[in-house]
Amino acid sequence: MLEAVERIAWRGIVACAGLLACGPAVAAEEIVRLPVAAGAELPYLLSFEAGTTPALAAILFNGGDGRVGLLSRGIPNPGGNFLVRERRRFVADGVAVAVVDVPTDLSGMADDFRAGARHAEDMARVADDLATRFPAARLFLVGTSRGTVSAAYVGVALSARLAGVVLTSSVFNATRGGFGLAGFDYARIGAPLLLVHHVDDTCHATPYHAARALAKAYPLVSVKGGREPKSGPCDPFSPHGFFGKEAETVRAITDWMRGRPYAATIE
Repeated sequence: MLEAVERIAWRGIVACAGLLACGPAVAAEEIVRLPVAAGAELPYLLSFEAGTTPALAAILFNGGDGRVGLLSRGIPNPGGNFLVRERRRFVADGVAVAVVDVPTDLSGMADDFRAGARHAEDMARVADDLATRFPAARLFLVGTSRGTVSAAYVGVALSARLAGVVLTSSVFNATRGGFGLAGFDYARIGAPLLLVHHVDDTCHATPYHAARALAKAYPLVSVKGGREPKSGPCDPFSPHGFFGKEAETVRAITDWMRGRPYAATIE
C-alpha cells in the first residue's frame, strides 16, 4: 500500500462493563498516516476488533476544528468528543472505525474546508484504505457537531460508495464559527441518512427543533435524559454530546446501520 502506517502498540480488552456488548472484544488501534495533497499527510485512528472480518466500517468526524492530536498526543484514552470517546462502543458492535484528524498542512478544519473538494478527496483516500483492509465492509460516514458539515458534504461527494450517513448533534445554524449546515440540501446526499439529536441540546448552533423538522423526510433518533452536564452546552459532556446516554445512542446508530429495528426515542 502507498500509505505510511505508524503502528501503535496498543492491544486491549474492551470490557463488557458499561458497553452493550455481550462479553469482551479484543480491540486493536493504530494511527494510519495517508499521503494527501501538497506533500501533506492525513492521520486517522483505526479501531477494529482483532481477528474478525467486520461487515461495517465508518469514518468518524470530530467536532470543533477537527483536531484530535494523534501525532502530538497519541491515541486518545478515551477522548472528549462524543465520537472519539465512544469509538470503542462502535467496535464492540462490530464496526471498524476511522477517526479522522486534521491534515498536517492545516491547523484546523474550517467549514469551507469541510465542505470543499480537497476534504472529499482526502476522505476518498481513507475510504480506499478501509476498502483495502476490510473489502466486505459497507461504509458509513458519521459526524457530530461541526463534524456533521464534513459528513454531509463528503456524503454528497462520495454517495455512490456509501451505505449511509449519520448526522449527530448537527450544526444547523450559521455562527461566527462557520456556516454549518444552514441552507444545505440534504436531498443531495445520495445515500440513506439518519439524524440523531438530544431533545435538550441547548447549544445555539444545534437546536433540536431543526432536527425535528427534518424528521418529516428522514429518520430521527431523539435522545432524552442522561447525566448532569459537566461542560458547556456546546461541549461534549452535556446533552450536546449525549452525556450519560452514550451507549444507547451508539446502539441505535449501529442497529440502523445493520438494518435492524432501532430505538427512535431513547429515554
